[in-house]
Amino acid sequence: MSRRSALGRVRGLGTAKEGVDHWWGQRLSSLALIPLTLWFTGSIAVMTGAGYETVAAWIASPIVAGLLILLIVAVFYHTYLGVQVVIEDYVHHEGLKIAGLLAVKAGCILLALAGVLSVLILLFRDEAL
Repeated sequence: MSRRSALGRVRGLGTAKEGVDHWWGQRLSSLALIPLTLWFTGSIAVMTGAGYETVAAWIASPIVAGLLILLIVAVFYHTYLGVQVVIEDYVHHEGLKIAGLLAVKAGCILLALAGVLSVLILLFRDEAL
């Protein structure tokens, strides 16, 4: 016995179980972002006026690099989830909706990858020399 409605079966739609995962993802990523953002903004405020070498040496610490990677991943995951909801709710043309979702997902993945790679480059820069 299926829990899907007749219209849902015709359209191939599920039982709306994905909404709960999406909701939890937004809430958990926002909870993770609170301490990470406070730590990051506080750290940057303390280093106001510091030069490139000082900041690069700070990022080269394994704990700092790990926290920065967590921050980057959480920011772009949370961003994607939020923009996805906006696109799904306000873009009514199916082709534009799919294109928008793909563009946002690709953009978030590429930007997150660029951020993580930047942190890793600074973390391992002395070993490469």
